[in-house]
Order: sequence, then C-alpha cells, then structure tokens
Amino acid sequence: MKRRMQNVFALAALVLLGALGVAQLPGCGGGGTGTAPVGTLKVGLTDKPSDAYQQVVVTIREVRVVPAGMENAADNDPGLPVVVTYATPQPVDILSLKFQQQILGSIVLPAGSYNQVRLILEPNPNGQGATPNNYLTLKSDPLTKIPLKTPSGQQSGLKVLGRFTVQAGVINAIMLDFDPNTAIVVRGNGDYNLKPTGIRIVQPSTVLGSFGSLTGTIAATFKDWSSATVSVMPPTSSVPIASGTVFSSYTSGRWEGPFSAFVPGGSYRVHVRANGFAPYSSPVTNVTAGFESGLGTIPLVPQP
Repeated sequence: MKRRMQNVFALAALVLLGALGVAQLPGCGGGGTGTAPVGTLKVGLTDKPSDAYQQVVVTIREVRVVPAGMENAADNDPGLPVVVTYATPQPVDILSLKFQQQILGSIVLPAGSYNQVRLILEPNPNGQGATPNNYLTLKSDPLTKIPLKTPSGQQSGLKVLGRFTVQAGVINAIMLDFDPNTAIVVRGNGDYNLKPTGIRIVQPSTVLGSFGSLTGTIAATFKDWSSATVSVMPPTSSVPIASGTVFSSYTSGRWEGPFSAFVPGGSYRVHVRANGFAPYSSPVTNVTAGFESGLGTIPLVPQP
C-alpha cells in the first residue's frame, strides 16, 4: 500500500559553478607539487511545499560521498570523503525550507567522478511513546509525530545512486532530488518507510539561491524503460542548466518516473532521452522563482 505525497522535496549537495567564477584551490595544478587536483563541494537542503504533510523531519549525523569504484566500501572506509559530521545530530524539517537552501557543510575533495552519496541518520529511539528523531506529521493532525522508519539510514546510510563530477579548481554542486512517491512508502500496518530508491542526483550548473521548479512524469505504457536522462536547457542554448537520471517503476499499468528540476526563473525546454524511445523536447516553459511549473505526463514513444 502506497500513499502519494503531493510534494517533491530535494536534498541538495550544491557544487556552485560559474557564478562564483574559477577559484584556484590548493593542489589544482601548476607548481609541480605532486598533489592531486581538488575541487570544493558544498552540501545543502531545499524543498517545495506539500499539500498533505505538515512536517518531514530527518536527523542527520553525517554525509559522505563515494568515489567511482568504491560503491561497496564500508561507511568507515577512509577513502570515502566526509562532507560533514555533526557532534550533535542535526534535525531538519525539510518541508519548512520551501525553495530555500540550508547549507549543511563544505569539503575540499579530489576531482573526479562520484557515484553515490550516503546520508547517515540518527536512529529513532526504542520504547513506547519515545519521541522519534525521524518523523512526519499530517496537516490533518499536525501534533502527532509519526515515526519515519529508515532501516538502512543508521548502519550503512541511505545510499543515493547517481553519477556526478567534481571539477578541479572550482566550487562544484549536486542536488539529491527526493521523489516521495517511491522514497516514502506507507505500509499496510500504517508504518512510513523512507527508502533511497526514490532519490536521484541532479547536477546543476549555476547557483540556485532563488529558484522555481519544472516537474513532470515520464511514462510508457507498452514498453519498459529502466532509466531516462532529463536535461533542462534555455531555448537558445545547448548546454543543460540542470540534468539527471530518472528511474522507472511499474504502477497503474505503466512504467513511470516523476522528476523535478530546480532552476532559476526563466524560460526552458525539457529534453528526455531513454534507450529504445524517440527523444522528447517540451515546449518552451516559463519558470518563476518560488513556484512550480508542471509539464504533466511526458509519454515516451517507442522507436521502430
């Protein structure tokens, strides 16, 4: 049994490119020091409103990123860069952010490819009546804290999969975009589970200090698509301002995957590519900072 939340909230690891220019960092080439080139990673949190939920609170102990090839490494592996560790675990009400960014931490780390982000959460306490660390509340009952179960969030961390790149000599960023339709699942016994399968990584190319969102649902009825690449571009440019991978799940007789791209106000086209299907380009759509622009269902058409 699955209950659909009406919002899409995003946890953002922001690698801020372009607007701050190129900054020379230690070990970024030149001088023959022999050190590896590095870039800077900033991690933040952002969200948009929900019609059904008053709060969604997660309590974060640590954020790690995983270099390509180390996907099976233990959380305490010294090869996994730690973006931030909180001496006191940090509770964050994701739904209170509403198109803002809460910076969680910053790290200088080796340039290169990364395939995973791990979110280590504080466990909920045992015992009847104990106040949970991870929970949600309903707008219809805002005083009742319903525990949000995170089975992997304490031991191995919520493992968010997706490839992103840290460039040397600049401040870089990614966005972890939660799809609540698959990230939060309501069990038949009333438990709410948080799973990383509904979270994807998006790598924007600009600072998103004040932004809106483009949302839609990619769908196919007669043929499965395991993943699709979504790119958001200004109509006069071939360079994406945001891009990422969306994974499908089978529901209601079709394969579908919702997406949400957070971008500054302006005009954009959304491009979708999936193996075995014709490429899709949306009409030019205007985005206003602080608001959602919905594209509805994007039907994938199988190629002959």
